[in-house]
Amino acid sequence: MVKKTNDAPPFFKSPSYRAWREKVYASQKERKAHFESISFRDQPELVTPENGGSVDYAADLGNPGEYPYTRGVQPTMYRGRLWTMRQFAGFGSPEDTNRRFKYLLEHGQTGLSTAFDMPSLMGYDPDNARSLGEVGREGVSVATIEDMEILFGGIGLDQVTTSMTINCTATVAFALYFAVAKRRNISFDKLGGTIQNDMFKEFIAQKEWICPPAPSVKLTCDVIEFCSQAAPKFNPVSISGYHIREAGATAVQELAFTIADGLGYVDHCLGRGMKIDDFAPRLSFFFDVHNDFFEEIAKFRAARRLWARLMRERYGAKTDAACKLRTHAQTAGVSLTAQQPVNNVARVAMQALAAILGGVQSLHTNSMDETLSLPTEDAVRVALRTQQIIADESGVTNVIDPLGGSYYVERLTNEIEAEAMRYISQIDAMGGMLHAVEVGFPQKEIAEAAYKFQLGVDAGEQVIVGVNRYSEGGEQEIPILKIDHSVEKQQIERVKAFKEQRNKAAWSHAIESVESACREGRNVVPVLIDAVEVGVTLGEVSDIYRKVFGVYTDPGML
Repeated sequence: MVKKTNDAPPFFKSPSYRAWREKVYASQKERKAHFESISFRDQPELVTPENGGSVDYAADLGNPGEYPYTRGVQPTMYRGRLWTMRQFAGFGSPEDTNRRFKYLLEHGQTGLSTAFDMPSLMGYDPDNARSLGEVGREGVSVATIEDMEILFGGIGLDQVTTSMTINCTATVAFALYFAVAKRRNISFDKLGGTIQNDMFKEFIAQKEWICPPAPSVKLTCDVIEFCSQAAPKFNPVSISGYHIREAGATAVQELAFTIADGLGYVDHCLGRGMKIDDFAPRLSFFFDVHNDFFEEIAKFRAARRLWARLMRERYGAKTDAACKLRTHAQTAGVSLTAQQPVNNVARVAMQALAAILGGVQSLHTNSMDETLSLPTEDAVRVALRTQQIIADESGVTNVIDPLGGSYYVERLTNEIEAEAMRYISQIDAMGGMLHAVEVGFPQKEIAEAAYKFQLGVDAGEQVIVGVNRYSEGGEQEIPILKIDHSVEKQQIERVKAFKEQRNKAAWSHAIESVESACREGRNVVPVLIDAVEVGVTLGEVSDIYRKVFGVYTDPGML
């Protein structure tokens, strides 16, 4: 056994970084002439207090659960409670997805996350001609209160938290969910969960919209206002950097544009006369977790600090809750490969570990087959087990913010925060995020970053294992989930029968009420809950939005 000693010299007696670099390091050979992150960030060979690794503990870190929340939003973090393991699920009919929900809950998932099909996302009922071939293909088909009741049949809405990934029709999905709760005599203040409802990022990245930006943002904020008054446990928006990153943004762009989106919603809500401490505590976030391990960890830490400082210094938030950035995360779908898909298990595990070391509150781990199809049950189980292994076997949850104080991590956190703030200042100078989106500023920045990354892949400088290096030729086949075409026929017949059976007078009155609320600029949410309860469908509400607010066309800015 080696005898332990405590006589190692303290750092200040060791050779300085500069001397080491010039006398020792300079004579060594390295694998590459230049090292950079996946976001094109130059990588230092070593970080010490002399070259940016120092940190002001009180001002820049603080203790966990205390401003500026760099080390986490809860005092105990995962020592007190693990993150919510929330696997994204949705395909086929409401019955199909209900069975998957129950399967995941039985295998240890702790929250539900709902994926909707393209017609639902774009505001069309299954019987609309535009829905042909897409019903239930990329998510679950939901158009009516009957669909929503089946989707959550046998699941206590006051016993689980539910996330819904839907945006331009978020108001309708939200109304359907709350109308089901109302039918079950569940008080709205007992409902917990999140609806994505982030229209800024749709115009920036995902491109699923109905109306132009201004009325779309207004509808988003209708849900924020409603939840602040009637559903205090429900997150009315998940301000999403995920799709921004998936579109090709760098880590800094993802952070900057996501925070700027949040500021855009804050400004709109304040303009409606709302108080920052009344609604900011329920604003939630959603970030991507990409391959560059330390960059992702630093991004989450910088996000918390940046948001806290903006809430307190720019908006004068007085409560701690209003300053805490709480975030869901999802491993990077864009990093998964159809070639050698089993390699995706390793990618997802690494990304998930970065998310946990970064301090997220909720996590979805992608399944290895998601570049090929919606995930199979076996693939979903492996993805969920990945989170459980990190939680119960890795030991990383035993210490709060174990990388806090790392010279490299602290320097990287400072750099990412500063660079993101420079972007936010540019957007401020444009008049805010709404105008920046309308003139195409974030869209152009992301397009340029995506193009630069692809050039690196094509040149072999950005290595993708199994694609541009270590490829084996041929296709590696794994089982994939196939959606039966009968699902579309079933859903078309169901929605037609639903429309035939509803009370026509009550339906007509509800349609008029929704249109009046839209034209008069009132909050549409209470009206929508009443309307969907008497049979108004998702597609019919969307048609009213098209009629009153107009239809947005992508200007194609680059």
